[in-house]
Amino acid sequence: MNNVKSVFSIKDLENLTGIKAHTIRIWEKRYNVLEPMRTETNIRLYDLANLQKILNITLLHNHGYKISKISKLSEERIPELVNEIISDKSVKNHAISSFKMAMMNFDQTLFVNTYDKLLSEKSFKEVFYTIFIPLIEEIGYLWQTNTISIAHEHFISYLIKQKLLINTEKLQLQEPTNTDKVFVLYLPDNEIHELGLMYLNYEIQLNGYKTIYLGETVPINSLKDVKKYFDNIVYVCYTTVEPNKTAINDYVRQIKREVLTDDSEMWFIGRMIESIDKSLVDDKMKIFTSIDNLVQRL
Repeated sequence: MNNVKSVFSIKDLENLTGIKAHTIRIWEKRYNVLEPMRTETNIRLYDLANLQKILNITLLHNHGYKISKISKLSEERIPELVNEIISDKSVKNHAISSFKMAMMNFDQTLFVNTYDKLLSEKSFKEVFYTIFIPLIEEIGYLWQTNTISIAHEHFISYLIKQKLLINTEKLQLQEPTNTDKVFVLYLPDNEIHELGLMYLNYEIQLNGYKTIYLGETVPINSLKDVKKYFDNIVYVCYTTVEPNKTAINDYVRQIKREVLTDDSEMWFIGRMIESIDKSLVDDKMKIFTSIDNLVQRL
């Protein structure tokens, strides 16, 4: 059975485009820009073609085109105009829209073509900062609001991971130029949200440091094992949902007691840092509110 989501509510459209549902209704009623289906109880439903169209209309509208003018354009002219006006100013929104459509349609070719076009104009670092990070944040919200399924999230995440691995592998061919410390990157027990950590691994290597990438759901005992092989370790812990807010401070105390007993440090990043008791932070611990914030510290 095909359980892929291909029909969307007006709330889904609001979540995917940033245009309020009330505004979408007005655009429909006044300008006939969309043609929703209707349930027996008169609830609006939209297909993928409607989603593609509203994403294009949103880009045009954000670029200064009035909805009254957009509504007079032919179905063929709207995507043509979108391609004509794409500039450095609007490329971010257009690329994110294209990646969203690739995700919704499970369209690997569209993802690759969009990525390759971006990479012809920007460095991988620029693409990740300006496109992938906002996209990842938005995907998290779309999943939480049931606009997309876990299959959509896994599909797009895997493709982004592929690009990260390719670019990280290029750096691994080079010898580290900064040898005063070694970075050990990991996700704590039951934490599986890996993309942010993978990008930090890329950035830290880009800055000339050796990294030991441990990945998902790493127990504290494994961190202690690494200490047998390296000195001056900086552990980087990316905590998105685990340990949860009721367990995070006990986790920090255990880290301080069992891991940070010598010249090592612990850097925390991720959503759960908001629940860390600031009184636990000392000279062996640092908390970073964003990837950019951490990278600047390197």
